[in-house]
Amino acid sequence: MSLDIELISAAQKGKAYAQSKIYDLYAGAMLGICVRYTGNIPDAEDVLQEAFIKVFTNISKYTFDTIPSFSAWIKKIMVNTALNHIRSNKKNKIFDEWSENESYEQKEAETEKTTILFSQQQLLEMIQNLPDGYRTVFNLYVFEKFTHKEIAESLNISVNTSKTQLFKARKMLQVQMHKTKK
Repeated sequence: MSLDIELISAAQKGKAYAQSKIYDLYAGAMLGICVRYTGNIPDAEDVLQEAFIKVFTNISKYTFDTIPSFSAWIKKIMVNTALNHIRSNKKNKIFDEWSENESYEQKEAETEKTTILFSQQQLLEMIQNLPDGYRTVFNLYVFEKFTHKEIAESLNISVNTSKTQLFKARKMLQVQMHKTKK
């Protein structure tokens, strides 16, 4: 979606009508991103609200010439806010620590490759059913295209923990897919 410069400029000046229009244009898609990370609507709505507060608080820092797209800028804020939410609400440890005795490459090689077609809604539901750690790493790796090193730095975990969380997420999704298709 491409917003015109006048609308963004008006929002940067604190004009409520412009902020409301931007919210209306992006809230639906951004809520979907928040749900992917939180796994439920109430938490996703909290993250969305907090993230839009950050968007409008920092919109004056958005520049048309240095940032490629406004939607990418908002998405980055949403993802970072969701990650902060996950970190701050970590009552239990959500990431399994990687056993040094296990070889990620060996485990990855053992993963069975299967192609099954599912609707977008079915896939999103399966992703939402993943444990928090699996879901977070899976989202960052698959949807945000983070490397394991970037994921490790963002979540304050080891690279091997990131790799094992992704492996386990994929394995759990495979099991869910096979159960769904039977």
